[in-house]
Amino acid sequence: MTDAVGSIDTPDAQDELTEAQKKPRKGGKRGKKGPLKRLALFYRQIVAELRKVVWPSRNQLTSYTTVVIFFVAIMIALVTVIDYGLNHAAKYVFG
Repeated sequence: MTDAVGSIDTPDAQDELTEAQKKPRKGGKRGKKGPLKRLALFYRQIVAELRKVVWPSRNQLTSYTTVVIFFVAIMIALVTVIDYGLNHAAKYVFG
């Protein structure tokens, strides 16, 4: 008896692995290179990715920084007020 998903007795097609899938992979091209060549390749890839980054202009950077500093100041003030209120509430309740 089987349901919509399948039975415990019959494995799904996804569960069956072929012989090629069961074998561990060898190093391939990466395994043949030395550690210094791999390190150099890694840094070249980092530089290539950094060239793709869209950097903000000075005006954008200034406005983003101002917004972040303003938001952090508001959050500090909010947490300070809540802490002050809870401190006085605890003193009132516990003496």
